[in-house]
Amino acid sequence: MAAEGLVHGPLGDNCLHLCVDMQRLFAPDGPWSVPWAQKVLPAIEELAGAHASQTLFTRFVPAARPGEGPGMWARYYRRWAEVTLTRMDPAFVRLLPALERLVPPARVLDKHVYSPWTEGRLDALLGTEFDTLVVTGGETDVCVLATVLGAIDRGYRVVLATDALCSSSDATHDALMQLYHSRFSEQVETVTVEEILLNWQ
Repeated sequence: MAAEGLVHGPLGDNCLHLCVDMQRLFAPDGPWSVPWAQKVLPAIEELAGAHASQTLFTRFVPAARPGEGPGMWARYYRRWAEVTLTRMDPAFVRLLPALERLVPPARVLDKHVYSPWTEGRLDALLGTEFDTLVVTGGETDVCVLATVLGAIDRGYRVVLATDALCSSSDATHDALMQLYHSRFSEQVETVTVEEILLNWQ
């Protein structure tokens, strides 16, 4: 198992905080409630507030109507018809209020699938300015996983904030944290928000 901590040294100006899908969709009153989201929100808010100009929030935007989307996504949105934009309050797509207030200077990137990479806008937005991504948000075993794997493939240094990740499943959250330790130890560092703040100048 990999050692925890910033084994590759402190963070600097070439670091971006990439916060995944901390939206009203996943709030206690949202259609896809993730109870952990409120639990990790203070840590995410502290990190984003300290580095707002170097924070990017992704938002998962569902299909407009039931049955829309390519391939299996059409089936997905027949199953989750009530979470399409024409069936739910569109305000659920917005960031949680504690984070939305940081935009700007923080930025927002909308996506329509789990990964923020497949639609191409994130690559263009990051350019060559950043080589390190501090990842927070949810869910650990779905959109965060897709985000991390895409970042690894592109050669980014990936730092996971262990106390700023959430999932609706304890079992798969724990399994994914074990996976990051045991299979991606050269490319993924796991560390608390406190240690990130102490080492990000």
